[in-house]
Amino acid sequence: MYTILVVVQVLAAAALIGLILLQHGKGADAGAAFGSGASGTVFGSRGSANFLSRATAWLAAVFFAVSLALAYVVHGRVAPTSIVDQAQPAAVKVPAPAVPLESTSTPAKTDGTPQTPATAPKVPD
Repeated sequence: MYTILVVVQVLAAAALIGLILLQHGKGADAGAAFGSGASGTVFGSRGSANFLSRATAWLAAVFFAVSLALAYVVHGRVAPTSIVDQAQPAAVKVPAPAVPLESTSTPAKTDGTPQTPATAPKVPD
């Protein structure tokens, strides 16, 4: 689906460029009034303005619709395309404590003050 839409997009863009370059500007009518060529003889007596402007409008609508379709198709993709996004984060190992947590806390005395461990130096009052 994506490839087909891209091909249609490129063809519509090339056709739009060609049609826009085929159209003549506002100053071309003034030059034709002074006899500098036969204006509009290829597409009939009304000139090429009607045919080329309608074809350009239709191709512009196709280009716009395909652009929206491509945006929708590309937005729907969920697979990461960056190598950084594809990399899995490394598992972090947390080492187990050497001493169980219950033995590191000191029990409180009966009066509510914590008991100092035997290894800690005693601070004089």
